Amino acid sequence: MSLTPLQDLLNLQGQAVIVTGGAKGIGYGIAYRLAEAGARVLIADMDEATAQKTAQEFTDKGWTAQAIRTDVSNEADVQGMINICHESFGSVDILVNNAGIFPPAPVAQMTEEQFEKVIHVNLRSVFLTTKHASEIMKQQGSGKIINITSIDALHPSMVGLAHYDASKHGVWGFTKNSALELAPHKIWVNAIAPGGIQTPGVEAMQAGAPAPSAADSKQMIEAFLAKIPMHRMGEPDEIGMVALFLASPMASYMTGEQIVVDGGALLS
Repeated sequence: MSLTPLQDLLNLQGQAVIVTGGAKGIGYGIAYRLAEAGARVLIADMDEATAQKTAQEFTDKGWTAQAIRTDVSNEADVQGMINICHESFGSVDILVNNAGIFPPAPVAQMTEEQFEKVIHVNLRSVFLTTKHASEIMKQQGSGKIINITSIDALHPSMVGLAHYDASKHGVWGFTKNSALELAPHKIWVNAIAPGGIQTPGVEAMQAGAPAPSAADSKQMIEAFLAKIPMHRMGEPDEIGMVALFLASPMASYMTGEQIVVDGGALLS
């Protein structure tokens, strides 16, 4: 058996990639590493201005990137996003479902609208993107889908995220079943479960909490950090590197799997 040379294992030259929520945070970390590896990246985000800025940053480095405003919970937007990728880059080879929200609220105070919004953005979107992208991947004869779940898909990290946890458990279940369905078409579906990652969203949640909940939020963050054996939050690039692994030939015999990247938080 001939082995792929090491320099080719991380070469994504010519691969067309969609990263939802790719303008900043974990999505940025993923988009950066895939673009650096030679992929042509479509950055889909509700924050169009930041997405355009990120795409320009990548282009200035000599990489190929475009940006598009996308509401991933809206089917028409999802179809438009996938069509733009296919028309601009000629294929849809890798889909990274990263977009997600996590507005904290106790169940007793959570409204139906809040619950449904989290489910729509975090879970319904993965169904919509997978449904439409996989049809193109089937025609191509191959593809890779990477879903960003959370350690909350396995164990709750803090009170106030019942809707978020429900959505992430759903994404993990959807990942396994769609992997089973799409494997005959040579489409591999895997997930990454990040732990605490220092992102703009986490910083905003910490900074935006009104008193006295600001003190409660600080205590919860400190308690969460105390459970991490590495004693620190992760960086977006540490998720980006794992996404690069799953997008590359190094993960050629993996589907329906979830890689936990949490600094050891689930050990405690």
